[in-house]
Amino acid sequence: MAMRPIPGSLRTVVQRCVFVLLLASASPARRRLLEQAAIPHRVRVSGVDESTIHDRDPRALVQQLAFAKASAVQSCLEPSVDAEITAVLGCDSVFVFEGEVFGKPADAKEAIDRWQRMAGGSGELLTGHCLVADGQGATMACVSTVVQFAALRLGEIEAYVASGEPLNCAGGFALEGRGGLLIRGLSGCYSNVIGLSLPWLRDVLPLTTEGLGRSSQ
Repeated sequence: MAMRPIPGSLRTVVQRCVFVLLLASASPARRRLLEQAAIPHRVRVSGVDESTIHDRDPRALVQQLAFAKASAVQSCLEPSVDAEITAVLGCDSVFVFEGEVFGKPADAKEAIDRWQRMAGGSGELLTGHCLVADGQGATMACVSTVVQFAALRLGEIEAYVASGEPLNCAGGFALEGRGGLLIRGLSGCYSNVIGLSLPWLRDVLPLTTEGLGRSSQ
């Protein structure tokens, strides 16, 4: 499933932003979303050990992880090097299926086992967002999208897992890749499934009056 093009009006808005965003993530998919939306940004990996952060509530967990990543990068900013940076963005995603949290599959066997359970069903992709803006503290949210999967034969599942794509994704699928063929529908934000809700980001970024047609706050 190909990425939907960013509307021209939104592209005009973000090109007139009065900031440079620092993405605290190693995710190529999140970086591509920012690039396609023409949002000025840099990338710096947080180095946060995710295995040390726990919470039984997946919504709270992804927000804690996003906050930890954004805070770690923000605390290391150097005025002489990072003067152009006005906001740091941290994100983290998990997939919840039948009450169980699915991160990245440990191996191909686990990916196949999960897909046999998920095929024909639906689950919830949760992405925690944390934006630390210059002088404004942290703005946090958990954005949810329901993902409906196609009914699949074992051979189809095995072929997809053999591609290697599921092993690098929360939930074991990539909407923007080969996994897009295996998804029947979505309820909620499309880009959130890829790892970053652009509608949420648009709402919280400091945009100019000219871009939005409203007074900046």
